[in-house]
Amino acid sequence: MSAPIRIVIAAGGTAGHVVPALAVADALRADGAEVVFVGGERAERELVPAAGYELRTLAVEGISRTNPLKAARAVGKAAAGGVKARGLLKELKPDAVMGGGGYVAGTVGAAAASLRLPLVLTEADSHLGISNRALARFARRVCLAFPLEGRDDERYLVTGRPVPPPATDRAAARARFGLGEEETAVVVFGGSLGARSINTAALEAFAAPDPHGRPLRIVHAAGARDFDSLRSPGEHYDLRRYIDGFGEALLAADLVVARSGGSIFEVAAAGRAAILVPYPHAAADHQSANARWMEQAGAAVVVPDSELTAERLAAEVGALLGDPARLASMAAASAALARPDAAQAIASELLTAAGQAR
Repeated sequence: MSAPIRIVIAAGGTAGHVVPALAVADALRADGAEVVFVGGERAERELVPAAGYELRTLAVEGISRTNPLKAARAVGKAAAGGVKARGLLKELKPDAVMGGGGYVAGTVGAAAASLRLPLVLTEADSHLGISNRALARFARRVCLAFPLEGRDDERYLVTGRPVPPPATDRAAARARFGLGEEETAVVVFGGSLGARSINTAALEAFAAPDPHGRPLRIVHAAGARDFDSLRSPGEHYDLRRYIDGFGEALLAADLVVARSGGSIFEVAAAGRAAILVPYPHAAADHQSANARWMEQAGAAVVVPDSELTAERLAAEVGALLGDPARLASMAAASAALARPDAAQAIASELLTAAGQAR
């Protein structure tokens, strides 16, 4: 009897990279494969072991474009990390390697290419990142969240972004957050680190119960960076650092206020209307492109970060909650964008590549 297929997944940095990689890992494990993660010391340090996967670590970081000393340090770490990555891959003997995003993915992907291991890349954003651009020619497949101009030959496959299986029991989800049948819930989040502009605007916009008398509740995941300095303004406002099982929060919501990174696919999987505030300093302004994609489908309202104020946010939320027909139409449009098979599609690409290499 042959040994199970072994896949190494390199992903790290933020939950936005790690959570999709875990969704692929779960699909691989369901198909009988063994999965080992290679990452760094950030979100993956907790999320990967908590999901039941082995994590090997590399010390790598992004190359600063403004600080020469930090850039030099990052180059040195990348060189050392590359040597260690090759050693790890020789030790683990994977049948295929997946680059799932973050600084570590580029280092491990390059090591896999140098060892002629089958490489599958994933791109969660509406542009191809630096590492993926450099490694694409070595990859068996590049799995895209969005169709990208000029990336339409057979090497590229639009799969959507992998997300955890969405929650399905709305009554249980609402009970988890203490939401009554007649209460309307707005979920606010800005990623694992948080979004300061959203945090500030939301806390001011919803400091008091709804002035129109609607039973409005706020569930706000503020992120690690600002949480300790923030205070909930009242019982109607559930302020948290992070929400485990975030799919339940989305299912419990009637409306979402968020950044527009890869998490928009989780919003779509839950079929929720959204007010999106793109992070203005994202690489290649990809969050604006992501937000426009949802807006053009009729699933979201986009508010530029520079225009976000408490008054604007309160007005946008009030307008949508006050128009149930529009809110329902946006929710349906959001659900139509979902790609629930993304994790399985990527897992299948990895298993095919691994099988061809054996």
